[in-house]
Amino acid sequence: MSDSAASSANNDSLQHFIFENSDIRGEVISLAEAYQQVRANNSRAEGGLPEPVLRLLGEFMAAVSLLSGTLKFEGVLTLQAKGSGPMPMIMAEASYQKGLRAAVQVDAASQIGDAPSFTELLGQGGLLAILIQPDKGERYQGIVPLEKPELAACLEDYFAQSEQLATRIWLAADQAHAGGLMLQALPQQLADAEHNECHWQHLVALADTIKNDELLGLDAHTILHRLFHEEQLRLFDPQPVAFACSCSEQRCASAIMAMGQAEAEQIVAEQDLITMDCHFCGQQYQFGPEQLAKLFGDQAASRH
Repeated sequence: MSDSAASSANNDSLQHFIFENSDIRGEVISLAEAYQQVRANNSRAEGGLPEPVLRLLGEFMAAVSLLSGTLKFEGVLTLQAKGSGPMPMIMAEASYQKGLRAAVQVDAASQIGDAPSFTELLGQGGLLAILIQPDKGERYQGIVPLEKPELAACLEDYFAQSEQLATRIWLAADQAHAGGLMLQALPQQLADAEHNECHWQHLVALADTIKNDELLGLDAHTILHRLFHEEQLRLFDPQPVAFACSCSEQRCASAIMAMGQAEAEQIVAEQDLITMDCHFCGQQYQFGPEQLAKLFGDQAASRH
Protein backbone atom coordinates (compact mmCIF):
# COMPACT_ATOMS: atom_id res chain seq x y z
CA MET A 1 0.00 0.00 0.00
CA SER A 2 1.36 3.39 -0.98
CA ASP A 3 1.33 5.59 2.12
CA SER A 4 1.10 9.01 0.48
CA ALA A 5 -1.35 10.24 3.11
CA ALA A 6 -1.20 10.25 6.86
CA SER A 7 -3.56 8.14 8.91
CA SER A 8 -6.74 9.97 9.87
CA ALA A 9 -8.66 9.43 13.08
CA ASN A 10 -12.16 8.00 12.81
CA ASN A 11 -13.64 11.41 13.61
CA ASP A 12 -15.28 13.31 10.76
CA SER A 13 -13.01 12.70 7.79
CA LEU A 14 -13.36 11.49 4.20
CA GLN A 15 -10.54 9.40 2.71
CA HIS A 16 -10.27 9.07 -1.06
CA PHE A 17 -8.15 6.30 -2.63
CA ILE A 18 -7.50 4.60 -5.96
CA PHE A 19 -6.06 1.24 -6.95
CA GLU A 20 -2.93 1.48 -9.05
CA ASN A 21 -2.94 -0.19 -12.46
CA SER A 22 -6.72 -0.63 -12.60
CA ASP A 23 -9.73 1.62 -13.09
CA ILE A 24 -11.24 1.43 -9.61
CA ARG A 25 -11.63 4.13 -6.97
CA GLY A 26 -12.99 4.30 -3.44
CA GLU A 27 -13.90 6.37 -0.39
CA VAL A 28 -14.02 5.77 3.36
CA ILE A 29 -16.07 8.08 5.58
CA SER A 30 -15.96 8.30 9.38
CA LEU A 31 -18.39 10.53 11.28
CA ALA A 32 -18.73 11.35 14.96
CA GLU A 33 -19.23 15.01 15.90
CA ALA A 34 -21.21 15.92 12.77
CA TYR A 35 -23.43 12.87 13.28
CA GLN A 36 -24.02 13.73 16.93
CA GLN A 37 -25.01 17.28 15.96
CA VAL A 38 -27.58 15.99 13.47
CA ARG A 39 -28.95 13.50 15.99
CA ALA A 40 -29.36 16.28 18.56
CA ASN A 41 -30.95 18.70 16.09
CA ASN A 42 -33.50 16.22 14.80
CA SER A 43 -34.37 14.80 18.21
CA ARG A 44 -35.01 18.30 19.53
CA ALA A 45 -37.08 19.34 16.55
CA GLU A 46 -39.30 16.25 16.62
CA GLY A 47 -39.47 15.83 20.40
CA GLY A 48 -37.49 12.61 20.23
CA LEU A 49 -37.04 10.13 17.40
CA PRO A 50 -36.83 6.31 17.41
CA GLU A 51 -33.29 5.00 17.41
CA PRO A 52 -33.69 3.18 14.04
CA VAL A 53 -34.55 6.52 12.41
CA LEU A 54 -31.58 8.29 14.01
CA ARG A 55 -29.23 5.55 12.82
CA LEU A 56 -30.66 5.80 9.32
CA LEU A 57 -29.85 9.52 9.44
CA GLY A 58 -26.26 8.46 10.14
CA GLU A 59 -26.29 6.15 7.13
CA PHE A 60 -27.65 8.96 4.95
CA MET A 61 -24.89 11.28 6.17
CA ALA A 62 -22.24 8.64 5.48
CA ALA A 63 -23.70 7.91 2.05
CA VAL A 64 -23.95 11.54 0.93
CA SER A 65 -20.37 12.09 2.12
CA LEU A 66 -19.17 9.18 -0.01
CA LEU A 67 -21.08 10.48 -3.02
CA SER A 68 -19.74 14.00 -2.51
CA GLY A 69 -16.25 12.68 -3.18
CA THR A 70 -17.18 12.77 -6.87
CA LEU A 71 -17.97 16.52 -6.88
CA LYS A 72 -15.49 18.36 -9.07
CA PHE A 73 -17.17 21.75 -8.82
CA GLU A 74 -18.55 24.04 -6.15
CA GLY A 75 -22.08 23.10 -5.24
CA VAL A 76 -24.30 20.81 -3.16
CA LEU A 77 -25.20 17.14 -3.47
CA THR A 78 -28.49 16.07 -1.90
CA LEU A 79 -29.58 12.50 -1.17
CA GLN A 80 -33.31 12.23 -0.46
CA ALA A 81 -35.90 9.48 -0.08
CA LYS A 82 -39.68 9.93 0.02
CA GLY A 83 -42.53 7.52 0.58
CA SER A 84 -45.92 6.99 2.20
CA GLY A 85 -44.77 5.11 5.30
CA PRO A 86 -44.16 6.16 8.91
CA MET A 87 -41.05 8.06 7.75
CA PRO A 88 -42.27 9.94 4.66
CA MET A 89 -39.04 11.87 4.06
CA ILE A 90 -35.36 11.66 4.94
CA MET A 91 -32.52 13.61 3.37
CA ALA A 92 -28.88 14.57 3.74
CA GLU A 93 -26.77 17.19 1.99
CA ALA A 94 -23.05 17.58 1.45
CA SER A 95 -21.40 20.67 0.05
CA TYR A 96 -18.24 20.93 -2.02
CA GLN A 97 -16.56 22.23 1.15
CA LYS A 98 -17.61 18.99 2.94
CA GLY A 99 -20.27 20.61 5.10
CA LEU A 100 -22.98 18.13 6.11
CA ARG A 101 -26.56 18.46 7.27
CA ALA A 102 -29.52 16.07 7.42
CA ALA A 103 -33.19 16.01 8.38
CA VAL A 104 -36.07 13.55 8.65
CA GLN A 105 -39.85 13.61 8.96
CA VAL A 106 -41.65 11.00 11.03
CA ASP A 107 -45.39 10.49 11.40
CA ALA A 108 -45.98 10.96 15.12
CA ALA A 109 -48.97 8.61 15.04
CA SER A 110 -47.00 5.71 13.53
CA GLN A 111 -45.54 2.88 15.55
CA ILE A 112 -41.95 2.09 14.55
CA GLY A 113 -40.50 -1.23 15.64
CA ASP A 114 -37.04 -2.01 16.91
CA ALA A 115 -35.44 -2.90 13.57
CA PRO A 116 -37.53 -1.80 10.59
CA SER A 117 -35.91 -1.92 7.16
CA PHE A 118 -35.26 1.19 5.11
CA THR A 119 -38.11 0.39 2.72
CA GLU A 120 -40.50 -0.44 5.59
CA LEU A 121 -39.91 3.02 7.04
CA LEU A 122 -40.50 4.71 3.68
CA GLY A 123 -43.53 2.58 2.79
CA GLN A 124 -44.98 1.64 -0.58
CA GLY A 125 -43.97 3.57 -3.66
CA GLY A 126 -40.80 5.00 -2.12
CA LEU A 127 -38.36 6.88 -4.34
CA LEU A 128 -34.67 7.67 -3.90
CA ALA A 129 -33.33 10.83 -5.51
CA ILE A 130 -29.85 12.28 -5.94
CA LEU A 131 -29.77 15.99 -6.76
CA ILE A 132 -26.57 17.74 -7.80
CA GLN A 133 -26.84 21.52 -7.71
CA PRO A 134 -23.75 23.45 -8.88
CA ASP A 135 -23.32 27.04 -7.73
CA LYS A 136 -23.03 27.80 -11.43
CA GLY A 137 -24.67 25.68 -14.08
CA GLU A 138 -27.64 23.36 -14.48
CA ARG A 139 -29.05 21.08 -11.81
CA TYR A 140 -29.03 17.32 -12.29
CA GLN A 141 -31.45 14.89 -10.68
CA GLY A 142 -31.61 11.11 -10.82
CA ILE A 143 -34.48 9.08 -9.33
CA VAL A 144 -34.92 5.34 -8.78
CA PRO A 145 -37.66 3.34 -7.02
CA LEU A 146 -36.82 1.85 -3.62
CA GLU A 147 -36.76 -1.88 -4.24
CA LYS A 148 -34.17 -3.10 -1.73
CA PRO A 149 -34.49 -3.21 2.09
CA GLU A 150 -31.26 -1.27 2.77
CA LEU A 151 -30.02 2.16 1.72
CA ALA A 152 -26.68 0.84 0.45
CA ALA A 153 -28.37 -1.62 -1.93
CA CYS A 154 -30.78 1.07 -3.17
CA LEU A 155 -27.82 3.34 -3.96
CA GLU A 156 -26.12 0.51 -5.83
CA ASP A 157 -29.29 0.15 -7.91
CA TYR A 158 -29.18 3.89 -8.62
CA PHE A 159 -25.66 3.72 -10.00
CA ALA A 160 -26.44 0.61 -12.04
CA GLN A 161 -29.55 2.18 -13.61
CA SER A 162 -28.68 5.87 -13.85
CA GLU A 163 -24.91 6.00 -14.15
CA GLN A 164 -24.04 2.54 -15.53
CA LEU A 165 -21.15 2.37 -13.06
CA ALA A 166 -20.49 -0.77 -11.02
CA THR A 167 -20.65 0.47 -7.42
CA ARG A 168 -20.65 -1.24 -4.02
CA ILE A 169 -21.42 0.56 -0.77
CA TRP A 170 -21.18 -0.51 2.86
CA LEU A 171 -22.85 1.65 5.55
CA ALA A 172 -23.16 1.46 9.33
CA ALA A 173 -24.31 3.63 12.23
CA ASP A 174 -24.75 3.25 15.97
CA GLN A 175 -25.50 5.76 18.71
CA ALA A 176 -22.03 7.34 18.54
CA HIS A 177 -20.63 6.97 15.02
CA ALA A 178 -21.59 6.59 11.37
CA GLY A 179 -19.30 5.25 8.68
CA GLY A 180 -19.13 3.89 5.19
CA LEU A 181 -17.01 2.42 2.42
CA MET A 182 -17.54 2.73 -1.32
CA LEU A 183 -15.86 1.04 -4.28
CA GLN A 184 -16.60 2.21 -7.79
CA ALA A 185 -15.47 1.04 -11.21
CA LEU A 186 -14.32 3.85 -13.50
CA PRO A 187 -14.42 4.06 -17.30
CA GLN A 188 -11.66 1.93 -18.83
CA GLN A 189 -8.37 3.81 -19.06
CA LEU A 190 -5.46 2.15 -17.25
CA ALA A 191 -6.23 -1.52 -17.85
CA ASP A 192 -8.18 -3.74 -20.23
CA ALA A 193 -11.75 -4.80 -19.50
CA GLU A 194 -10.86 -8.35 -18.43
CA HIS A 195 -8.26 -7.17 -15.90
CA ASN A 196 -10.64 -4.54 -14.50
CA GLU A 197 -13.45 -7.07 -14.11
CA CYS A 198 -11.28 -9.68 -12.38
CA HIS A 199 -9.77 -7.06 -10.07
CA TRP A 200 -13.22 -5.66 -9.31
CA GLN A 201 -14.57 -9.05 -8.25
CA HIS A 202 -11.49 -9.64 -6.09
CA LEU A 203 -11.73 -6.25 -4.35
CA VAL A 204 -15.46 -6.59 -3.70
CA ALA A 205 -14.87 -10.02 -2.12
CA LEU A 206 -12.26 -8.46 0.18
CA ALA A 207 -14.47 -5.50 1.07
CA ASP A 208 -17.40 -7.81 1.84
CA THR A 209 -15.45 -9.01 4.87
CA ILE A 210 -15.76 -5.58 6.56
CA LYS A 211 -17.76 -5.64 9.79
CA ASN A 212 -19.92 -2.83 11.13
CA ASP A 213 -17.79 -2.43 14.26
CA GLU A 214 -14.73 -1.96 12.04
CA LEU A 215 -16.45 0.73 9.96
CA LEU A 216 -17.49 2.49 13.15
CA GLY A 217 -14.44 1.99 15.34
CA LEU A 218 -11.37 2.13 13.09
CA ASP A 219 -9.71 4.98 11.22
CA ALA A 220 -9.66 4.90 7.42
CA HIS A 221 -5.99 3.96 7.15
CA THR A 222 -6.49 0.90 9.38
CA ILE A 223 -9.62 -0.17 7.51
CA LEU A 224 -7.87 0.01 4.16
CA HIS A 225 -4.80 -1.81 5.46
CA ARG A 226 -6.94 -4.63 6.85
CA LEU A 227 -8.87 -5.04 3.62
CA PHE A 228 -6.32 -4.28 0.90
CA HIS A 229 -2.82 -4.65 2.42
CA GLU A 230 -1.72 -6.78 -0.55
CA GLU A 231 -2.95 -4.24 -3.11
CA GLN A 232 -1.16 -1.29 -4.67
CA LEU A 233 -3.20 1.51 -3.17
CA ARG A 234 -2.75 5.26 -3.43
CA LEU A 235 -4.20 7.35 -0.60
CA PHE A 236 -4.93 11.04 -0.97
CA ASP A 237 -4.98 13.59 1.82
CA PRO A 238 -8.01 12.99 4.07
CA GLN A 239 -10.63 15.73 3.92
CA PRO A 240 -12.24 16.97 7.13
CA VAL A 241 -16.03 17.07 7.18
CA ALA A 242 -18.29 18.91 9.63
CA PHE A 243 -21.90 19.78 10.31
CA ALA A 244 -22.78 23.00 8.49
CA CYS A 245 -26.18 24.52 7.84
CA SER A 246 -26.76 26.98 5.02
CA CYS A 247 -29.85 28.56 6.53
CA SER A 248 -29.74 32.30 7.17
CA GLU A 249 -31.97 35.26 7.91
CA GLN A 250 -31.36 36.50 4.38
CA ARG A 251 -32.64 33.24 2.87
CA CYS A 252 -35.76 33.44 5.01
CA ALA A 253 -36.23 37.06 3.99
CA SER A 254 -35.97 36.06 0.34
CA ALA A 255 -38.66 33.42 0.89
CA ILE A 256 -40.96 36.05 2.43
CA MET A 257 -40.30 38.41 -0.48
CA ALA A 258 -41.25 35.61 -2.87
CA MET A 259 -44.43 35.10 -0.83
CA GLY A 260 -45.47 38.65 -1.58
CA GLN A 261 -46.24 41.69 0.55
CA ALA A 262 -50.00 41.15 0.88
CA GLU A 263 -49.75 37.56 2.07
CA ALA A 264 -46.86 38.35 4.43
CA GLU A 265 -48.78 41.23 6.01
CA GLN A 266 -51.88 39.06 6.43
CA ILE A 267 -49.90 36.42 8.32
CA VAL A 268 -48.40 39.05 10.62
CA ALA A 269 -51.84 40.59 11.21
CA GLU A 270 -53.22 37.20 12.25
CA GLN A 271 -50.22 35.77 14.12
CA ASP A 272 -48.13 38.86 15.07
CA LEU A 273 -45.01 37.19 13.63
CA ILE A 274 -43.90 35.10 10.70
CA THR A 275 -41.87 32.31 12.28
CA MET A 276 -39.59 30.13 10.17
CA ASP A 277 -37.78 27.12 11.64
CA CYS A 278 -34.82 25.38 10.03
CA HIS A 279 -35.42 21.63 10.02
CA PHE A 280 -31.69 20.98 9.79
CA CYS A 281 -30.24 22.98 12.69
CA GLY A 282 -33.26 24.10 14.72
CA GLN A 283 -32.54 27.80 14.24
CA GLN A 284 -35.66 29.96 14.38
CA TYR A 285 -36.15 33.20 12.43
CA GLN A 286 -38.93 35.65 13.23
CA PHE A 287 -40.28 38.54 11.16
CA GLY A 288 -42.69 41.14 12.52
CA PRO A 289 -44.00 44.50 11.26
CA GLU A 290 -40.60 46.21 11.56
CA GLN A 291 -38.87 43.46 9.59
CA LEU A 292 -41.56 43.58 6.89
CA ALA A 293 -41.09 47.34 6.65
CA LYS A 294 -37.42 46.80 5.88
CA LEU A 295 -38.22 44.11 3.36
CA PHE A 296 -41.05 45.79 1.49
CA GLY A 297 -40.42 49.47 2.19
CA ASP A 298 -42.25 52.33 3.82
CA GLN A 299 -45.62 51.25 2.40
CA ALA A 300 -45.55 48.16 4.62
CA ALA A 301 -44.58 50.24 7.64
CA SER A 302 -47.49 52.63 7.17
CA ARG A 303 -49.99 49.81 7.47
CA HIS A 304 -48.95 48.85 11.01
